[in-house]
Amino acid sequence: MKKSTIIILSIIALALVVVGVFYYRYSNKPVVYYWRTVPIERGDVNVLVTATGAMAADTSVDVGVQVSGSIARIKADFNDIVKKGQVIAVLDTTLYYATKVDALAALQRADIAAKQAKIEYDRSKNLFDNKVEAQADFDLAKTAYQNAVGNVTSAQALLKKAAINLKYCTITAPISGVIIARNIQLGNMVIASFSSPVLFTIAYDLKKMQVQANVDEADIGQLKVGQHAKFTVDAYPNDVFEGVVTQIRHQPVTLASVVNYVVIIEVDNPALKLMPGLTANANIYIEERKNIIRVATNAFTFTPPIEYIQASKLLSDSVKNFWYMKLKAASEVKKQEIVEVKGGIGFLWVVNDKDILPIQVTKGLNDGAFTEISGNVQVGDKVATGINQNATPDDNKKASSPFMPKFNTKKK
Repeated sequence: MKKSTIIILSIIALALVVVGVFYYRYSNKPVVYYWRTVPIERGDVNVLVTATGAMAADTSVDVGVQVSGSIARIKADFNDIVKKGQVIAVLDTTLYYATKVDALAALQRADIAAKQAKIEYDRSKNLFDNKVEAQADFDLAKTAYQNAVGNVTSAQALLKKAAINLKYCTITAPISGVIIARNIQLGNMVIASFSSPVLFTIAYDLKKMQVQANVDEADIGQLKVGQHAKFTVDAYPNDVFEGVVTQIRHQPVTLASVVNYVVIIEVDNPALKLMPGLTANANIYIEERKNIIRVATNAFTFTPPIEYIQASKLLSDSVKNFWYMKLKAASEVKKQEIVEVKGGIGFLWVVNDKDILPIQVTKGLNDGAFTEISGNVQVGDKVATGINQNATPDDNKKASSPFMPKFNTKKK
């Protein structure tokens, strides 16, 4: 055999020995896991519905006109406080005053004509009773008198109408409150029609406001009158305002092809910080739990590797077999469907000294981030939520408590 061949074979044999040594050493090295954990704690669990809407006065009235004309005087402006019946604007009354005078003159003429017709009727009746005048002449006198009376009534109605139209030229506040909108200028022409122009908007009391929130049809079924709500406005981003749902309107409103319903949230506004038109971002509390034991919801989606379960010295064979079978079935089922048991029961992997153990708990209200729990757990317990792949042994030594000891997964 050539010398070079012997050297090559020797190198190959040495490499195999080295690989074997390393394989033996590292195949028997314990596998160390470093767990990511969350604490079991006391806190609140709130199921919310979010909505966006606009601020509006609790009670507001649009002031229009019932007659047409030009604005002669404006006696109220933005933010003015007005009383019910106070004059806030006046239309030009020239034509309406002339119409009233003409109607008064027409009534006077009709009244004179009626008096003359009454004299003629009385004379004709006296002649007819004495059989001096014919029936036909008496009937004509009677008809003339009745027409004259009717003309008086008609003239009275026209005078009354003219007086009312003249009165409508003076625009008064229908309620006491604050002027929040003024849509006219001096000299503007306003036309009374089927859609009366809005001259002013008066808010009854800005210390009582409401959020007119648009709620998606998918969420509207969860809302009820009396539910608590919190909201913010862009004008005061650091302030949180509170209110109560007082009305759920049944009229649908389609926004961007999505059906919404308007929900009214009443709110007190003693400092007058909230103003009509502000955009409000609201959270409506569907269900609340205060100061209960809770845990992060994602803790229920965690299970340790099969190797860990098989190597654990604290788990009984029956528990190991249970989780082994569950995790074996995980190839075709979502993990969350495996670790969450129906009927409000779930498992948490709780840190116990130098190991983690599955603890069965009863689940309550779930708001997505946290879940209410009860069972053989205590506030302060640590619950595993995952494996920290980037941890090092030094990290484990620095931790306040060693989550997991080293253990060997190879059977000897």
